[in-house]
Amino acid sequence: MAGKDTPAGTGRQRWLIVALLFAATAINYVDRQMIGVLKPTLSADLGWTETDFANVIFFFQLAYAIGYLGFGRIVDAIGARLGYTIAFVIWTAAHMAHGGVYSVMQFAAVRFGLGIGESGNFPAGIKAVTEWFPQRERATAIGIFNAGANVGAIITPLVVPALTLAYGWRSAFVITGAASLIWLVLWLRLYRRPAEQPRLSSEELAWITQDPADPVTPLPWKRLLGVRETWAYALGKFFIDPIWWFYLFWLPGFLGKRYDLDLVSFGPPLVAIYVLSDVGSIVGGWASSRMIRAGHSVNFARKATMLVCAIAVLPIFFAQNIDSLWLNVAVIGVATAAHQAFSANLYTLPSDLFPRSAVGSVIGIGGTVGAIGGMMMAKYAGFVLDGLGTYTPLFAVAGSAYFLALGAVHLLSPRLAPARLG
Repeated sequence: MAGKDTPAGTGRQRWLIVALLFAATAINYVDRQMIGVLKPTLSADLGWTETDFANVIFFFQLAYAIGYLGFGRIVDAIGARLGYTIAFVIWTAAHMAHGGVYSVMQFAAVRFGLGIGESGNFPAGIKAVTEWFPQRERATAIGIFNAGANVGAIITPLVVPALTLAYGWRSAFVITGAASLIWLVLWLRLYRRPAEQPRLSSEELAWITQDPADPVTPLPWKRLLGVRETWAYALGKFFIDPIWWFYLFWLPGFLGKRYDLDLVSFGPPLVAIYVLSDVGSIVGGWASSRMIRAGHSVNFARKATMLVCAIAVLPIFFAQNIDSLWLNVAVIGVATAAHQAFSANLYTLPSDLFPRSAVGSVIGIGGTVGAIGGMMMAKYAGFVLDGLGTYTPLFAVAGSAYFLALGAVHLLSPRLAPARLG
């Protein structure tokens, strides 16, 4: 996995950390996507309308907006190890609690708890990457662990329908939550900061710490909110995060309605879509890292990759009108792959633009702004689907969002130069 200019014998402990982050992200996405896969079952069992479903999603994203901001600050203060542990315990408890609720409001309450906990996944994960990787490898590392989202999205339509048919949807929440506790044991046993890890070679530690040292004193939010680089990242998240939420929560319903699929038969199309997404996440991080190793600037590498991704999304405009299921799977799969590649590069911007002590906080600000966009998208989706009965306006938003995000990044940080925080 290391680049060609990585010294021989450097070691692979940092890639073990990426494997842990990958697994946690996969679990995170199984837990959040289950409600999308089970949407037809829950709607039939509990009598939900599209607006009811949108309201449940809205409360998840409200909590995600609140929690992302808080966890960004918490992770900067207490570190990735403890921060990740707290987030994981909260979201797993809330996930398992889904098995004991009945009304829309009760679902909204447990989804709120899930959102609070799950909001800690990416601030803690990216903080861990920042601690364990030099700048030249971060996009690749983030792309790999971000691919866990797609693996989670692949696992969910394969495992959850089988559990639901065998034991009921309530037991499915409890079983998946209990099984995920294995990860927590491994995390607490294996994760340490590089300087505290006895299995780390001196060569690998030198490789990890090759970048110039930066301040360790946490920076106040007021200072971070006052610089354009924070908003370059945050507005990028505002435009693209709602699109991923839309895919995650509404795509099973779209495929089911458009092609008359049921709980079992929409599994293979979803798996194909998220396999493509997984490839996109890794390739997107690798592409910009490769350009940097080839001598291109960080500014060129990140933005060129994001531009290619924005172009690749454009066919999604026509998704509602494609009669062939598998042609549409290809179109949507390319769009989700491009999203993940774009996202892997966007996620690197805080570590490109800010000192390590501010990375978690900036990611938290961006995640909160992105979740606010997701709340707006949820309400819009409920309104459109109950009022118009077509996904066309939603796919139109999805097709244009990435150009808006890249435009915001470029206007606010034309050279991706480090933020001036003095």
